[in-house]
Amino acid sequence: MNLIHKNRLLRLLPWLALGGFIAFAAGEVWSQSRTNNTPPPDSKSSYDQISPVLLGQESFEAMMAKDKAGKEAITTRQRKLLEERYDLSVRSDPKVKMTRGKPIPVGPTAKLAAGQTWGQLATLSPEEIREKGLFPLGYLPLPHPNHPVGGMVFPQEEIKKLARLERFDLDFDLPDHFLPEFPPAIFLTSRKDLGDVSKGELVTVENYYRLFNGILNSKDMEGLRLLVSQFPQQQFNATADRKTDKPDGMRGVSCFDCHVNGHTSGATHLAGDIRPQSHRRRIDTPSLRGVYIQRLFGSQRALKSIEDFTEFEQRGAYFDGDILASAAKGVSPLERGSQVHFMAEFQELLDFPPAPGLGWDGKLNPAQFSADSPEMKGQKLFFGKARCAECHPAPFYTDNLMHDLSVERFYKPQVINGLTATAQGPIKTFTLRGLKESPPYLHDGRLLTLEDTVEFFNIVLELKLDADEKQALVAFMRQL
Repeated sequence: MNLIHKNRLLRLLPWLALGGFIAFAAGEVWSQSRTNNTPPPDSKSSYDQISPVLLGQESFEAMMAKDKAGKEAITTRQRKLLEERYDLSVRSDPKVKMTRGKPIPVGPTAKLAAGQTWGQLATLSPEEIREKGLFPLGYLPLPHPNHPVGGMVFPQEEIKKLARLERFDLDFDLPDHFLPEFPPAIFLTSRKDLGDVSKGELVTVENYYRLFNGILNSKDMEGLRLLVSQFPQQQFNATADRKTDKPDGMRGVSCFDCHVNGHTSGATHLAGDIRPQSHRRRIDTPSLRGVYIQRLFGSQRALKSIEDFTEFEQRGAYFDGDILASAAKGVSPLERGSQVHFMAEFQELLDFPPAPGLGWDGKLNPAQFSADSPEMKGQKLFFGKARCAECHPAPFYTDNLMHDLSVERFYKPQVINGLTATAQGPIKTFTLRGLKESPPYLHDGRLLTLEDTVEFFNIVLELKLDADEKQALVAFMRQL
């Protein structure tokens, strides 16, 4: 064997070993019923994302045909759930808009049990609400559009621009008027003087250089290039186990497909850390605006740096936290000292949108708002009776901690379209800066408007706010 062939073999050995491990682990999962000392085939496994198609036990064509045939039923089931929970009609405030002009949605949208009012509900104890089944259905955990399958799902407005993100098995579920504007503006901490540096464009690998050349240094330009580059992912890859039939979709997704322009399109996914599948949480893609002030990353993972999160997403979360699937589908490990660092450094430049009503301390400028204005009254409530500031202190409106609201006090465990709704555990405190531009709210997007958010916390924290106080809180949060 010559030296060149020997070197090639040495480079291949780790991948051959990993491939053997995949085959072994997968074989163990699929042969559980063959021995007397193992659980039956329907038992839950840490490797439950390994599919028959990936193992060659079913063809891509057969799977795709079944998925397309079942799509309408899945769409209808999820739409029925949303219509039972929410008033989905278009309601907006023409005076309050996002940066590029999209009106913000107005609520509350969650439907109440027959005969109930928000005021009456807020007077009841958690035990009464739980036993009588009065907790608004819209405030229960929200399932993925197809929870047993999961995966990245992109809003239709985004698919109009990037057709490669369309799945053949299901569509996004929430109406567009409850989502952020598309594409969103981009603000940089390093060049506040430029305002929206996206110039109204959707930043992609085709235009990032033209838009940012002369604004970023070469290191940050390379980080941005990687953020808009496609990498293989669980549903978007070149293997038979995928949910796209588009050649460019088979190349994968980019970080900025979900975090559009460093913000969010409202795309959804499932948390990669939890098993079994029914217990995984829906994730509403959070904004990357203002990550420079954050100290925890991931809704429940509590990763300690943006570098950790960037690397984790590429190695595991893109593949539902399944390293076996990632090895089979084409994971592209990034070099920590340069590539991951460059990506993180660009993300650290992403700024919040301007908030002209706030002073240097992050609170309302008294020169612009009188003491008896709804906004000032709302600010007083925010830092007082409503207890918001205990987790969301100024100036950035996050304490960089995690909290468990114990929302399960208000409802009995139940299964909702494949999601097991039980105790959710601690969730990170997301920043409230730029809040009006990031609907829907809470980690899974179950709260469609700011009004829903106030009603939810009025119940869960047992605040006993009256109607005027709730309106004042909304008025204040619109200024953040």
